[in-house]
Amino acid sequence: MKYQAIIFDLFGTLVDIFSRREYDRVLSEMAAALTIPPREFSQAWISGGDARTMGTVISPMGSLLEVCRALRFTPAQAQLELASQARLNYYLRNLKPRPDAVEVLTELKQRGHVIGLISNCATEMLASWQESPLSRLIESPVFSCSVGLKKPDHRIYEMAASTLGVRPQACFYVADGDNGELQGATDVGMHAVRIRAPYEVTGDSLRVNEEDWQGTTITSLRSVLGMADAAS
Repeated sequence: MKYQAIIFDLFGTLVDIFSRREYDRVLSEMAAALTIPPREFSQAWISGGDARTMGTVISPMGSLLEVCRALRFTPAQAQLELASQARLNYYLRNLKPRPDAVEVLTELKQRGHVIGLISNCATEMLASWQESPLSRLIESPVFSCSVGLKKPDHRIYEMAASTLGVRPQACFYVADGDNGELQGATDVGMHAVRIRAPYEVTGDSLRVNEEDWQGTTITSLRSVLGMADAAS
């Protein structure tokens, strides 16, 4: 076995990348629930992205309260609950595994690999993850909002490997390549490949800062099966 552990990114890898149009629509829905002008709400929400991803704001409701405070708006509890539910529903809708994800993860486990996950995400993930069938197949997911680190910080990769009981050099990392995550994995000794689904609508993909990846790119999770067990 060439790689003991296979570590995946989540969005754009095991599930489809967020749609930019849907993201904008949900922000408008949240703004309407709070009766805040959409443009003002969107700007304040986006500016707080790092705090949500790093877990500085520890709850979905807290994220909304931070935005409201920044805009000097005092919402009613019912408004907060409505806006928070819109955001949670958005996460739940987008946690649907890609058609081959469950099959591939199941087969990798049957072959003796341990399966990990590293995701830059907000606290809504913590409330949504157990609803996903992927949660039954991934031993020790590492969520940025839980550990206070995010990709491409080397420590989050090392943490994921340690949690799985393996060295980084024994890990195969699969991701869509946002925010330097592939290079970050490579820098700690993991073997990294980029995945890009051929059906993905490029102009509607919500990637914050796509890296210029010169390494291997695959178009299907099934390709991981052959690569993970390839002879050294």
